[in-house]
Amino acid sequence: MDLYLKDTKFIVCGATSGFGHAITLQLIKEGASVLAVARGEEKLKELQQAFPEQIEILIGDITKTQTLSKLLKKVEKVKLSGILVNAAGPPAKSFIETSIEDWDEAYQNLARWKIELTKLFLPKFLSQKYGRLLYIESSAVKQPLENLVLSTSMRLSVVGFVKTLSQELPNNGITFNIIAPGYHHTPAVERLITKKAENLNVSKKEAQRQIEESIPMKKTGNLKHFASLALWLLSPLADYVSGQVYAIDGSTIKSTL
Repeated sequence: MDLYLKDTKFIVCGATSGFGHAITLQLIKEGASVLAVARGEEKLKELQQAFPEQIEILIGDITKTQTLSKLLKKVEKVKLSGILVNAAGPPAKSFIETSIEDWDEAYQNLARWKIELTKLFLPKFLSQKYGRLLYIESSAVKQPLENLVLSTSMRLSVVGFVKTLSQELPNNGITFNIIAPGYHHTPAVERLITKKAENLNVSKKEAQRQIEESIPMKKTGNLKHFASLALWLLSPLADYVSGQVYAIDGSTIKSTL
């Protein structure tokens, strides 16, 4: 299927790891160019060297205003098709283990910067009368996961603001959607496995086995398959889809909503 992504340009946050990296590679394969953002200089430069004609890089912490301002400046004179809004989550903790400082940091790292990014780039998309904003959150927004109280709480606030945006701006060529992944082989899941192993005093291998056993499909998700849905939502074909939350979780969520 032609997704009509050839010669388009996207910003991908967190482009060197996990979901961001998988989606970057698939965008490149479809003929798009990517402004890849991440904190790790070495991995970013490796990505650019692998695809010099299609990858531009920005080294910085996407949760900081300074990085967001640099990002906007880099694309102010070009048509931007969309942004993958994505970054690492907070540490795995139960509520009892959290401090107020943890909550302040979680707000900054999971909610505040996404709101700021959206405010900064929305005028550009409105002037273009086109844009795709796709937020990577977590299946915990539909059904809480153990030791993810910080993530669940802050990501739910993102769902609320994205859904509201889709209602406020329904007819401007811009779409706002969320993918809510369950367990995939990412650094975030590695942290959950480590936390579970510590809590149960078992090996990481056993903790991973128990997590996979709890998933109805008895396996973790495939990042490449995950990226295929993201690309469709970032494409012109998804022009009638906005304000939606897509859970990719191996049938773990029990709710009918």
